[in-house]
Amino acid sequence: MKTSLIILAAGKGTRMNSELPKVLHPIAGDPMLVHAMAAGATLEPVHTVVVAGHGAEEVTAAAQDYDETATVVVQSEQLGTAHAVAQARDALSGFDGTAIVLYGDTPFVSSETLEEMMSAAEGADVVVLGFEAADPERYGRLVMDGTSLERIVEFKDASEEERAITLCNSGVIACNATLLFDLIDAVGNENASGEYYLTDIVGLARSRGLKATAVTCDEAETLGVNSRAQLAEAEAAFQARARAILIEDGVTLQAPETVFLARDTVIGRDALIEPNVVFGAGVTIESGAHIRAFSHLEGCHVSRGAVVGPYARLRPGAELEENAKVGNFVEIKNAVLAEGAKVNHLSYIGDAFVGAHANIGAGTITCNYDGVMKHHTHIGANAFIGSNTMLVAPIHIGDGAMTGSGSVITSDVEPDALALARAPQVEKPGMARKLMEMLKAKKAKTQRSS
Repeated sequence: MKTSLIILAAGKGTRMNSELPKVLHPIAGDPMLVHAMAAGATLEPVHTVVVAGHGAEEVTAAAQDYDETATVVVQSEQLGTAHAVAQARDALSGFDGTAIVLYGDTPFVSSETLEEMMSAAEGADVVVLGFEAADPERYGRLVMDGTSLERIVEFKDASEEERAITLCNSGVIACNATLLFDLIDAVGNENASGEYYLTDIVGLARSRGLKATAVTCDEAETLGVNSRAQLAEAEAAFQARARAILIEDGVTLQAPETVFLARDTVIGRDALIEPNVVFGAGVTIESGAHIRAFSHLEGCHVSRGAVVGPYARLRPGAELEENAKVGNFVEIKNAVLAEGAKVNHLSYIGDAFVGAHANIGAGTITCNYDGVMKHHTHIGANAFIGSNTMLVAPIHIGDGAMTGSGSVITSDVEPDALALARAPQVEKPGMARKLMEMLKAKKAKTQRSS
């Protein structure tokens, strides 16, 4: 069945007390909007239409950064959810499949739930996603007759009997696109808020003899975010679920509550993650890797048997091949460490290739930036880079070559050669004592004059 997504993302989010559009506030490193788009993407939609309003330019950039084919339309006035969905009409002109309406501030609706809604849509004209609420508060209620959904009643318009219903409306709806816009044309705003409610299409469909039904999901999937407090709750909920999935899949988290994951973090079975590790976007950790405490990783790949940290930072483009080692206070950026290579302490390796089994001494820096351009450093297999070496890129260190500690290397080094580039040591007998006496005398004079 052909599918298109309509994602409502026009709200300002006044309760967030922020200049940033509500749907762009991040959970697990990605905007809430992207979470909603990613869930819908599993349906392989023909079209993805994002309805923006406040901060439309920023919302457009975020949506198209995730999916460059996404269409963004603008709801210039916020007149209700039906009015918002209507803004997608032109973008879906000629599309005759099922449209699913999602919300950019409801990031946790799962792909499995959306698949279930699509299956239900094969036998019903309108499908609504509902949930049993522990505390119904002010949610709209789903009024059911067996498996038939008769109508949705907003809390403000509900009778006491209807308010006693605990099956609540998430707002997510699946409906044939042509029918959806036809029903929206009939929606009025004669209600307590004076808005055009998308939920009214259920009653309108039933009045035409069409079939409506509901699919239910866990309440946690329908968590909406309207405040900073709810954003924190959503972050905690995501992290708890993501950690639990990793543990179930065979990953060891020594202190799960201290490990923070991104939406797309991938960690293989038998990997070991020590406490206080933060994963940014785009990280893959292979089976059997070991990430030690207080490390920060983003945009990188760590292969089987590799060890990272403690207190290490892997930045985008870092690639650690099997059994490579990155130690404490080491930063790797846009660089490959080949099999068995070691950068064990206090070094920066950027825009570089480090060959198999090379050993990089403490304090080594690849001087990759000249103020305008970035330049590449190549370190060959089995090379040994002495402590406190500065490698001024572009530069090529041959296989098996060595550099002396404290060297500033500005030219290529041939394979198996030893490169020394430091000033010769000069010793001046008795000069230390004379210098100290001179300094003490100067200090004493300064104190007398004050």
